Amino acid sequence: MIEIEHVSKYYGDFPAVTDISFSVGKGEILGFLGPNGAGKSTTMKMITGFLPPSSGIVRVAECDIVTDSLEARRHIGYLPETVPLYTDMEVTDYLRFMGRIRGMSSDYVARRTNEVIDIVNMGEYRKTHIGKLSKGFRQRVGIAQAILHEPDVLVLDEPTIGIDPIQVVETRKLIKSLGGEHTVIVSTHILPEVSMICERVIIINQGQIVAEDTPENLASRLHGVEKVELDVKGPSKDIADAIKAIDGVTDVEHRYNQNGGHTTYFISSEPDFELRSRLASTVVGGGWELLRLQAVGMTLEEIFLQVTTEEQIPETTDAVAEEAQQA
Repeated sequence: MIEIEHVSKYYGDFPAVTDISFSVGKGEILGFLGPNGAGKSTTMKMITGFLPPSSGIVRVAECDIVTDSLEARRHIGYLPETVPLYTDMEVTDYLRFMGRIRGMSSDYVARRTNEVIDIVNMGEYRKTHIGKLSKGFRQRVGIAQAILHEPDVLVLDEPTIGIDPIQVVETRKLIKSLGGEHTVIVSTHILPEVSMICERVIIINQGQIVAEDTPENLASRLHGVEKVELDVKGPSKDIADAIKAIDGVTDVEHRYNQNGGHTTYFISSEPDFELRSRLASTVVGGGWELLRLQAVGMTLEEIFLQVTTEEQIPETTDAVAEEAQQA
C-alpha cells in the first residue's frame, strides 16, 4: 500500500532525510521509530503529500504522491502530532464537517459519523463541544476524522504524546484494532508503544534507516552478548564462582529471592557462545537444584540505543530543518 523508493528531503543544504526506501503491506502496522529530530515527521509529511520529496518516489495505493496527489490523498487518513480540531464544534458536527470537506455524500457522512464514534468509543460525547474534552478524547476525535472516509492507509504521528496513562492504553488498543482493515504507520519515539502495537519496526536516525525488522528479529540480529537468567537453590557464592569459571562467561550478577528461597543469576557471555548447556551441566554437576534456565533477548530499548548511538547525534532537529526551509 505504501512504497518509498530512494527518497531524500533537503531544507536548503540540510539533509532531513537521505535516500530511504521501504514499503508497507496491506493491513500491516508499522512502527516508525527514532529519536527527536531523526526525520520521522518529515517522512510522514512526505507520505501524506504535505511536503514533496526533493528526490525519489512516494506511492500510496499505487498513486504517486506528487504527480497524482489528490487521488493518493483520498486513500490516506492522517493524524498529525498536533491535531487540528475546531474546539467550538460538537464532536458530531465536526465529523460531519470533515466529511463534507472530503466530498462525502450526506448519507455516507451520516452513516460513517455514527460508525466512527462507536469505533473510538465516544458515544456519550457525541454532542460534547470538543473544547471541553480531555486531550486523550481529543486524540480519539482526531483518529475518528482520520478513518471517517474509510482510507486504506492511516498515518499517525505521535498519537499518544501528552495524554494520561489510562488514555494511552486505550489509544494503543484502538490503533491495534485498526490493523487489518487499514495499513497503519505509527511514528513515535516511545519504545513500549512499538512493542505493544506494531508488527514491524523501522528505526531512523539522522535521516537514514538504520534498522528494519520485527522487534524479535532485531533482538537476535543485533545482540552483542548472550544473556541468560538462572534460578538455583544452593550456596550463592559457590555457585557464582562455578559459573564465572565457565569459559566464555563475561559477567555474573546475582540476587537472592527470599520468597522462593533461591538465587537468580544474570549471566552474560561472548556472542554466538552456547551457554545454557554448560550452565545446566555445571549446576547439576555441583549437586545444586536447577529451577529455571532462560535465555534473555535484547529489549527494544537496548536495540534502539545500539543502532542510534554508534555515532553522536547532532543537535539539528526537524524543527531546525523547518526553520531552515522558512529562511
